Amino acid sequence: MKIAILTHKPNPISIRRFTDAAHQHGHEIIFIHLSYCYMNISSTNPAVYYRNDESILGVDAIIPRINPIHTFYGTAVLRQFEMMRVYSLNSALSITWSRDKLRALQLLARKKLPMPITGYADSPEETEKLIDVVGGAPLIIRLSEGTEGKGLIFAETPQAAVSVINAFKHLKTHILVQEYIQEAKGTDIRCVVIGNKVITAIQRNTLAEDQPHLSAIPIEITEAEKKIAVKAAKALKLNFATIDFLRSDRGPLILDIDCSPRIEMLEKITGCDILSALIQFIQENIKKPG
Repeated sequence: MKIAILTHKPNPISIRRFTDAAHQHGHEIIFIHLSYCYMNISSTNPAVYYRNDESILGVDAIIPRINPIHTFYGTAVLRQFEMMRVYSLNSALSITWSRDKLRALQLLARKKLPMPITGYADSPEETEKLIDVVGGAPLIIRLSEGTEGKGLIFAETPQAAVSVINAFKHLKTHILVQEYIQEAKGTDIRCVVIGNKVITAIQRNTLAEDQPHLSAIPIEITEAEKKIAVKAAKALKLNFATIDFLRSDRGPLILDIDCSPRIEMLEKITGCDILSALIQFIQENIKKPG
């Protein structure tokens, strides 16, 4: 089986890990640089070309590793491969849904999955009402396109919340306002979902520093938490994702879903061979319809 990693700029560690995992299972792996792709959009003979007019043929499966800033073009290329009937670990549609944080939360809410009270508004005139919706300060302000814990601001007072929210609105930056869960004590859980299973999880200190993973530790989660995490991934039709949630007095509350997490970091913290699990999932599902 030939597996392609669709990405923008793979780093040497990522190349080595993906290559080792694929070879361990007897598969070939190639890396497709998005910037060098161009497409023939045709109803009869759709194709993706690479660099010097080379048509990309013979690929059996794709693992999309698309950076958020390249989502538009990356998912366009992925859709082209899907038209060519190449299996993708995560579909272009599921990636698009997960990258739109507001849309993702709306899909989770439709499935009745638990999450913090979240507010969204466009006009600065509605800021105080928005703060009231989530129960007042302290509260959390999130960029709607933030990932890896970036774009998260803790507003401790009403005055601070109004100032930050209005500043973002004047900059035409889309944000989500969420209630602050006191009992979580600034920590969240990130679990890795592949198919119908949670294969590992870490606990992070989200408010202590700009890079929450630096303080992360492995953690065991409950069966109930695993079920909610799997349901969240399924709500966005993701076969591979990390699900972030808080432990609250009313149970786990889903915060975020990432369709392209930092695998090397998660493997280093947990000791779990995530890439082998991904390859095995592809092996078991590539011939299944739909």
